[in-house]
Amino acid sequence: MSSDRPATGRGAVEAIWRIESARLIAALARFTGDLGLAEDLAQDALVAALERWPAAGLPPNPGGWLMTVAKNRAVDLFRRDSTHQRAVESLGHDVTRTAVPAADEGLDDNPVGDDELGLLFAACHPELKREYRIALTLRCLAGLSTHEIASAFLVPDPVIGQRISRAKKTLRDRGIRLDLPSSEDLHARLASVLEVIYLIFNEGYSATSGEHWMRPELSNDALRLARRTAALAPDLAEAQGLLALLELTQARAPARHDRDGTPVLLQDQDRHRWDRLLIRRGMAALARAHRLGSAGPYVLQAAIAGCHALAPTAADTDWTRIAGLYDVLDRMHPNPVVTVNRAMAHGHADGPLAGLAILATLPPDTLDDYAQRHAVEAELLAMAGRHSDARSAYARAAALTQNHAERTLLHRRSTTTTPP
Repeated sequence: MSSDRPATGRGAVEAIWRIESARLIAALARFTGDLGLAEDLAQDALVAALERWPAAGLPPNPGGWLMTVAKNRAVDLFRRDSTHQRAVESLGHDVTRTAVPAADEGLDDNPVGDDELGLLFAACHPELKREYRIALTLRCLAGLSTHEIASAFLVPDPVIGQRISRAKKTLRDRGIRLDLPSSEDLHARLASVLEVIYLIFNEGYSATSGEHWMRPELSNDALRLARRTAALAPDLAEAQGLLALLELTQARAPARHDRDGTPVLLQDQDRHRWDRLLIRRGMAALARAHRLGSAGPYVLQAAIAGCHALAPTAADTDWTRIAGLYDVLDRMHPNPVVTVNRAMAHGHADGPLAGLAILATLPPDTLDDYAQRHAVEAELLAMAGRHSDARSAYARAAALTQNHAERTLLHRRSTTTTPP
């Protein structure tokens, strides 16, 4: 019998997968108690969707359809396995098969449910090494490929693959529950949780590789996770600070590209396109963070983002305050990337030579393969009138980035910088 639904292309199926995969894997991880199995089941459901949807059309609830297929396959696995009864008893679930497709089965309407938060906190368990936590979260909750994660951290693909595999094995071998921890454990893991949310957001806001300047599905997911985490920890200044930072930064997203999709740098953005609701929400979160006590790294970065958000034009930006905030951040949380941003801030506040002097304090070869370091140097050189050197630095930055849109932008800067 033919379906009345229009045919669905592979691209539409993959787009839905990007939206639903994190929630699907998180729910399956809680259902099975095994993150590796959850990923396999989710992939099986994706294969089934790719086989069925192009001909039959989208089901009324695609996420529920994927969940039903995956759970049915889990039930089949349990029934074939001698540990089925033990699994059922430990999970406390009714694992009867469900008909497919079911319009109202599976995921609820909550954009970030407790399953996702539970998986996030499990991935940030102290039993896992820091690099394992980050890789696992970016893989399972951000949906990044092994190659994309490797590119973001400038390490070979097999290294990331090993980290993810070992993280899953540790969770399984230690019997770590894939749900929300107790209130005591929750606060102990918050610093790691905030870090991975921040990394997910950054990958969405400025993609390290690929064709697109931004990956909004990642930054939006990170923002939702930040909101839920801040709600779980209303008394933690850094949780409110990260939320403020993400709200204020995401507010600029609509103006980060022109009508043709070409990237637009901060100083050239049409600020009328900034999202005023996100700015108000971000400033409110920043005010809550300040009321809670001393400022940490996320609160300081949020304050910097607030300076940009409140400036009516680029010329009105309070670079002196921003430079001062970066000075505090550098003392509190010194690292080479902070130094690069601090150099740019002082370049605007105190002149390009001051910024270049700060860049010169970086040890030799530090961040030499980091495109943004050379882009900042190029802008400071251009501001100082050293246009030939600026073009070379822009070209170096363009050669290093793996993002096509950013490479195009940097190439254009390397050829349009005013000659001497």
